[in-house]
Amino acid sequence: MGWLQDETALDRCAANHVALTPLSHLNRAALIWPDREAVVYGQKRWTYSQYRDRVTRQASMLSALGVMPGDVVATILPNVPAQVEASFGVPACGAILNTINTRLDVDTVAYILSHGGAKVILVDSQFLDLAEAACADVSPPPLLIEVPDTGFPASGRHPVYEDELVKADASFDWILPADEWESIALNYTSGTTGRPKGVVYHHRGAYLITMGTVVSWRMVLYPRLLVVVPLFHCNGWCHTWMAPLVGGTVICLRDVTAPAIFDALADEKVTHFGGAPIVLNALVNAPMSERRPFDQLVEVYTAGAPPPAATLARMEALGFNITHVYGLTETYGHVVENVWQPGDWDALDATDRAAMKARQGVAFPMMEGVDVFAEDGTPVPADGETQGEIAMRGNAVMKGYLKNPEATAEAFAGGWFRSGDLGVKHPDGYIQIRDRAKDIIISGGENVSSVEVEGAIMHHDAVSLCAVVARADDKWGEVPHAFVELRDGASATEAEVIAFVRDRLAGFKTPKAVTFGPLPKTSTGKIQKFVLRERARETPE
Repeated sequence: MGWLQDETALDRCAANHVALTPLSHLNRAALIWPDREAVVYGQKRWTYSQYRDRVTRQASMLSALGVMPGDVVATILPNVPAQVEASFGVPACGAILNTINTRLDVDTVAYILSHGGAKVILVDSQFLDLAEAACADVSPPPLLIEVPDTGFPASGRHPVYEDELVKADASFDWILPADEWESIALNYTSGTTGRPKGVVYHHRGAYLITMGTVVSWRMVLYPRLLVVVPLFHCNGWCHTWMAPLVGGTVICLRDVTAPAIFDALADEKVTHFGGAPIVLNALVNAPMSERRPFDQLVEVYTAGAPPPAATLARMEALGFNITHVYGLTETYGHVVENVWQPGDWDALDATDRAAMKARQGVAFPMMEGVDVFAEDGTPVPADGETQGEIAMRGNAVMKGYLKNPEATAEAFAGGWFRSGDLGVKHPDGYIQIRDRAKDIIISGGENVSSVEVEGAIMHHDAVSLCAVVARADDKWGEVPHAFVELRDGASATEAEVIAFVRDRLAGFKTPKAVTFGPLPKTSTGKIQKFVLRERARETPE
């Protein structure tokens, strides 16, 4: 040990140890780039100095409304400036940000508000009816702050966001974490048993994933980032926390359409964006009348489902460089990347190149590892054939599930986060997903629980038994396909079942096809979903 035995003068102190937090990125950016463009929304533009001022006012506003450190502030917002500002403003008052999926149904939103205990909600006027209906089932209900936008004027029933900012204190002192393990965000999974689980992020992980993303996305200073990924998905893969680190410009996109993306590429000179394969499909299939030329190479992260090889090849021809990434809500978004290997991979033809890019890949820099484990807990051989469960460990893994210690312990069994996804490990160490152990359907980048959909169908009086599986879809990647056994003497049509579910669940969870008939079962009565997946593949669209 030598001199290290005497460490009396080598303790942590304010000079040599500061809790890691992405809040420091914005403070730094406002100091060194006060006049650089930070946020863009249509014709509206804010510099870093103005951005930090608005974030400070948001933090002050929330504090004045009674939000205390450790409280939860929810948002029901599309990708608009208020949502971007909440990434920093909510934690700057010591609170925890809970971004809620705008596509959820009233019952699920009410559950999230109640389970998470939100004290305040920032709500876009377009989704005010959803928020009000959900709050009616929560006691005590959170306070609503309305965020109007072009085409969605204020209702007059609630305080208005911009009015409250004007009244707020621009000199409010940010409440930075004393401990980097403090919670910064609460995100809800889509759930595998109908009810979502609350995933808790800490400041340390949020900080480190921003650092890892800069390295993995090959970023230099001043990127122009188009926020296509909903900011309610893993906090937009943590990209808004990352942008100030490199003096980047966040370009808000309320409605994700091919024309809107091409406009941003041409007018705002976008250099980076992330999106599910459905976004890529929309771009490559857009008619020429909706496209506009751009001359910059655009780096694109894609995740959610392996993109088809033909789509990847067509995207490259348009001027996009695609990087396939993988992660979950529990891992702050992407923590596995398909690192391109120059040389031999460059010489591959378009089909083989796309096949290589479709693999999920290797761990991000801030992670300690990703592996595939057999049921006995040992790593599977790197043969590209033997399946096991994908698991990760590292600094971008959640603290755990809110109020659910049993699920947390199960997820962290053996010192790794167990993803529930089945995959293989190739000889070069790259992993690739083969199936989803929990039957999650990924439709347009949204996770759909087959169990939740089955539960809704089973409420129909004519239904005796049902099962829901994923069916490939050119537009959405995957869609729910329902197989239904009817009660003796009962009748129902495909349209009736679909309408029945649509009345109970969000639209993206609604089956797009229904097949009637006996369900295949094992001798113990368990439905054989692998048989149904084959039938779904064989059923004409």
